[in-house]
Amino acid sequence: MELEHKFCRLGGEVTVRDGHVIEGYASLFGRPDQGGDIVRAGAYAASLKDGRRVRMLWQHDPGQPIGVWDEIAEDGRGLKVKGRILTDVAKGREAAALLAAGAIDGLSIGYRTRKAHRDTKGQRQLAEVELWEVSLVTFPMLPEARIGAKGDSPDAATLREMAAALRDAARAMRS
Repeated sequence: MELEHKFCRLGGEVTVRDGHVIEGYASLFGRPDQGGDIVRAGAYAASLKDGRRVRMLWQHDPGQPIGVWDEIAEDGRGLKVKGRILTDVAKGREAAALLAAGAIDGLSIGYRTRKAHRDTKGQRQLAEVELWEVSLVTFPMLPEARIGAKGDSPDAATLREMAAALRDAARAMRS
């Protein structure tokens, strides 16, 4: 079974400290993404108990690990993560620089669905997933949320607004 991906852009939900410490939410419960999937509270519990190390990747590429997740836990809002981008790794340095500039602002999970059902609206309700990785990504699927880095400049805000406009245009073209 191939890994599925679920994207999350979280404004003010993820902070970057010291250029490499990331803390925030990789997934939010009860919010439909652009694919219509909704992660239910408790969906990660069994996976987090099994002790598997969840990887920090760049754009879901297993050949490009860029850091480590030191803490991953569910709370009332979603899947909360805290980790470190490894700036000794070339791609880690690039990721830290792109985050600091506001050029990327998304997190995405890589998982396998264990239990799910469709509700009356046709949305897939994910009740249990096996979490494999959390990636830093360019285009997340949860559009109402964004990553915020401490010390954002007006230029970074402008770049984020432009990226949002491009995403909206791309969605309109697909419709």
